[in-house]
Amino acid sequence: MIDFLVIGGGIAGTSVGARLSHLGHVVVLERETALAYHASGRSAAMFEESYGAPSTIALNKASRDYHFEANGGVTSPRGLMLIGTADSTQAFQTDLVDMQLQQIGVDDARAMIPILNNSVTQIGYSAGAWDLDTDLLVQNFAREVRGNGGMVRTSAEVTAVARTATGWDVTLGEEVLSARNLVNAAGAWVDVIAQKAGIAPLGVTPLRRSMARIPAPGGHDVSSWPMLFGPGENWYAKPDAGALIVSPADEVLMPPMDAWADDMMLAEGLARYEAHVTEPVTQMLSNWAGLRTFAPDRNLVLGPDARDASFIWMAGQGGYGFQTAPAASQLVADLLAGNTPQIAAEMVAKLVPHRFA
Repeated sequence: MIDFLVIGGGIAGTSVGARLSHLGHVVVLERETALAYHASGRSAAMFEESYGAPSTIALNKASRDYHFEANGGVTSPRGLMLIGTADSTQAFQTDLVDMQLQQIGVDDARAMIPILNNSVTQIGYSAGAWDLDTDLLVQNFAREVRGNGGMVRTSAEVTAVARTATGWDVTLGEEVLSARNLVNAAGAWVDVIAQKAGIAPLGVTPLRRSMARIPAPGGHDVSSWPMLFGPGENWYAKPDAGALIVSPADEVLMPPMDAWADDMMLAEGLARYEAHVTEPVTQMLSNWAGLRTFAPDRNLVLGPDARDASFIWMAGQGGYGFQTAPAASQLVADLLAGNTPQIAAEMVAKLVPHRFA
């Protein structure tokens, strides 16, 4: 019998599968033909310790060493720049403090980003932000599962889940897998899986985030540019393989699905970006969207269900999945093994499913 059957092959499922593979036999199931197809494959892929709610920041800090050191590390320097105008002073000052940024002069900012226009009057900056090699991170975790005798299966859609006297029977077409513990890491589908299993859903909200990829503005080499944010995170832009990705930072409620970008929302995001730069957007190379799934209180949901300890949540990543994955997955393993968590008890209390009981 499988000890831990993990449903979901994104960063949540592969990371928790890797941690649990040290406690027993693990099988990770991914419905699509490849790992990290949905939200995990559409991430802006950043690590910035002070980004998120307090419980998320605690997980970020506890994940830092793994990101920089494990398997040779998965980080590369990027930096983060907050761009404000005279009309956004209050939101700018709030973000400056919350994100622990240093205010710098506009001329210094233009030395890094030469296309900033004259409407830009205030700049916050931190060098303490890094790109994450998300594909490498997922594959490192999947390799750890396999290295400990587990399995990672793609094209494995769960059609039914049934509670048994010894655990769970999970149906994949005509095949049935039996497991002592079921780990729900299904991203936007976590409540769907819970309902199949007869477990009370969390009431998660999958919210669409749209992205446009545009050519490097003005033919500039953007490889060393920091990630750019508007105050209140109402848009952002980030270098991507010689181009820029630009997002309106939208949060539109959607059902669990293979999401696509909305043309009007993309146009709004590009307009917000263009309002701060000298180079107009004349071409869009591609676009896409992903679903960022939040629990009602916007904290991650990690650990055994309050009513059935054999049903384990790894859910509600809400766009912070990659940067929190090392510590979030370790917390789940520590809770199941009875080990002392790496993060403070008051933060654990904000993350465990028992808070909804």
